[in-house]
Amino acid sequence: MRSWPLKSALHHSPGLFRFAGSGAIAAEALVPSLASLLSGIPEEFKPITSLGIGAFILVCLALFHGGGLHHILRITRRGERRLLVGRPHLLRAGFVFGWSIFLMLWLHIAEILIWAFTLNNLGLIARVHDAIYFCANAYTTLGYGTVALEPQWRNISPIIAISGLFTFAWTTSTLVDVVRSHGVLIDQLEDERERQFQLRADARIAVRETITNEKEAERAEKLQAKKQDDGDSLAEQFRGWKRERREIEELRTTERADVEKILKKEHEDEDALGPGVPPPDSGGKKP
Repeated sequence: MRSWPLKSALHHSPGLFRFAGSGAIAAEALVPSLASLLSGIPEEFKPITSLGIGAFILVCLALFHGGGLHHILRITRRGERRLLVGRPHLLRAGFVFGWSIFLMLWLHIAEILIWAFTLNNLGLIARVHDAIYFCANAYTTLGYGTVALEPQWRNISPIIAISGLFTFAWTTSTLVDVVRSHGVLIDQLEDERERQFQLRADARIAVRETITNEKEAERAEKLQAKKQDDGDSLAEQFRGWKRERREIEELRTTERADVEKILKKEHEDEDALGPGVPPPDSGGKKP
């Protein structure tokens, strides 16, 4: 019942089928037109054309690679700034560093795929998986494989290798910066972790001292009550016992409040750990 309006519209509008069919044919004819355009180039001009195509793709990939590295650095710096505020988390720091390396790897894989699908769509390599294998070998300058371009288009191979050299060198310089920044971050987090351990140790000492003082005050209160009860009547001793229990309970309530106050201050001090976000020109160093 719900599909009836759509069926009725298609039945009364057969032009929709013709329009959709013509659009699909036009879309499918786009890729073969590129291959036929290249095949129509004279043989003596194909080597020069291959250099032009390779140079154009290389420039586009260089811009793509630069934008990708910039985005990866932004993600890394954002993660480091979050780690510099609050409690130190070394595991999160390692995750941020590993995620940066993973994104750099996939940036190169994406560029290999761009080369591969470009060659496949231009009709230079028929099968996609062969194009990926060929471009991966050329991009990483391994120099071995069973897939090869036609002689008039083989000038694209060194262009792919040059693009790999450019991007790998660019990634290496960025990776050095990321490693250096990660080292500075780890040093800062280690310092903050030492402060965290010291805060916890001080809190434990303060709690023990508070409990010890309360026990001594309770013992002194019992001794004083015992001295006062000597020679008193049974009713006076009972009233003294109730007064003693009330005073001891007040001491214990004060002790619990002091312990909670110490622990609360310790948690607040831990949450306030961290040197804060360093200024942009500090190179990640503490102010």
